[in-house]
Amino acid sequence: MDAFNVTARDYQYGFSQRGAAMYDQEGRLRKARTVIAVLQDHLETTNKLQTLSLLNLGGSTGIIDSHLAQYFQSVTSIDIDQSAIEYAQTHFTTPNLHFAVGDAMAISYPDRSFDVVICSQVYERVPDASRMMQEIHRVLKPGGIYYFAAGNRLMWNEPHYNLPLLSVLPAFMADIYIRLLGKGTHYYERHLSYWGLQWLASCFKVHDYTARMLQKPEQFGIGYMVNPGSTKARLATWIAAHLIWLVPGYIWLLEKRDSQ
Repeated sequence: MDAFNVTARDYQYGFSQRGAAMYDQEGRLRKARTVIAVLQDHLETTNKLQTLSLLNLGGSTGIIDSHLAQYFQSVTSIDIDQSAIEYAQTHFTTPNLHFAVGDAMAISYPDRSFDVVICSQVYERVPDASRMMQEIHRVLKPGGIYYFAAGNRLMWNEPHYNLPLLSVLPAFMADIYIRLLGKGTHYYERHLSYWGLQWLASCFKVHDYTARMLQKPEQFGIGYMVNPGSTKARLATWIAAHLIWLVPGYIWLLEKRDSQ
């Protein structure tokens, strides 16, 4: 099924074929470096990752996973996009790196299988984000960490279609909007607000890294987005401190409590 022809809230098969983003080496490696920087900061060590197993949901073409495999004991990456997984399997073959076609809402691994799960900018693309979160909680070991990168519904510009205020519109109006602009047949993504994301992550303990990253963009590898000392950086830091619900995206580390 072509990604442009998905109906209702079915899966977005073939997402990697929508453009060049999933094959952008430097862009994907930037994201991978940020993941490593955040996890090392949280764990307060550069070595502990070497003892941990990681699952990446929505790994796509494997560029991010190939970088993560240099730090973790094992990396497993799944995606519903078969062509992306085939690309990853062909191009990245380190022994501790494994790729498979898989469903984030029905993860085919036993309970408590992984120390770390990564799910970056995926929740808005799956048919049922709540079910995906339950599955992530299930496969995480107690005390395990879930790296959750999520866009906010209350954003000025919707990044998938580059249209202002698209994500805040009701679904039927968003469909009309993108048709009128020739961007597609309907708006598939379903973003949540800050409060909706809090509800989605309610079974985890939340460590919100958003403000900290904006305060130290170089440390967390986001200097290319937020130039340290710039007006944009100062404004973003102020909004994160006082109006967190208006920040266009969040980085949370979600911890599975030991008792669960």
